[in-house]
Amino acid sequence: MKAAKCATGVMLGLAVTAAMVTTAASAAPHSALAGRLVLTNADNGRSVARSVGDDTEIRLTAYRERGLTYTWGMPNAGGARVLGRTVAGMRPTGDAYAVLHAESPGTGTISVVRKCHADPGYACPRTLAPWKATLRVS
Repeated sequence: MKAAKCATGVMLGLAVTAAMVTTAASAAPHSALAGRLVLTNADNGRSVARSVGDDTEIRLTAYRERGLTYTWGMPNAGGARVLGRTVAGMRPTGDAYAVLHAESPGTGTISVVRKCHADPGYACPRTLAPWKATLRVS
């Protein structure tokens, strides 16, 4: 009886481990699985090389600090013949996202402005906070 309980425990442990590994693999972002380049808040000012046909994903995350909430506007692509925006949007949380497709050789830019929203009794700084990345497509 004791051996049966031990075997049942081992089987249960293996099943849980398999489920966790499967969940972790499926929880990976689609873009990571497809080899898509992902740019985030930390990539402001970055310049990257891409090839025609590549997709670049923008994931900007809103945040709060000291009574202020910082949200993002809609990501815009400059160099319309170079980059095509295939998907874009903003979430109710203030996050913004976009997927840009490299359509032809040249240089394109992605730009977004971060906005400040103050809680009662707080004041936002009077400066704009732009985010920008440059894509060199060959």
